[in-house]
Amino acid sequence: MEVIDFKTEKQGDVTIIHVFLSRATLAKAVKFKDLVSEFIDKGTNKFVIDLGICEYLDSTFLGAMISLLKRVNSLKGDLRLVYSKDMPSLVFVLTRMDKVFKVFSRLDEALESFNPEQPKPPLQWK
Repeated sequence: MEVIDFKTEKQGDVTIIHVFLSRATLAKAVKFKDLVSEFIDKGTNKFVIDLGICEYLDSTFLGAMISLLKRVNSLKGDLRLVYSKDMPSLVFVLTRMDKVFKVFSRLDEALESFNPEQPKPPLQWK
């Protein structure tokens, strides 16, 4: 039986990568980076990385995400993270990556951040 580490889906012009790893480490970082790079090569520049079940990120996996963020930013896109842990990975906090990435606790919030609602026009009284 093959274990699925990543699942992708598209919502509008945003590609969502669900990371099905409890520990995102060196062993999966290259596969993750290659997967996202394929989408970038095809013109995608907006990503949400769903780390909802991930309990631990090592520095290699974090480095892959930073590399992808830089690449996507150079294409006028962005990469958002969904990471809802009360106690984020120590590596994530120590490296201040919580200040580098836009982090959301829910997937829908991350998706909405790409297309914020346009302000409603004020009421006009007659």
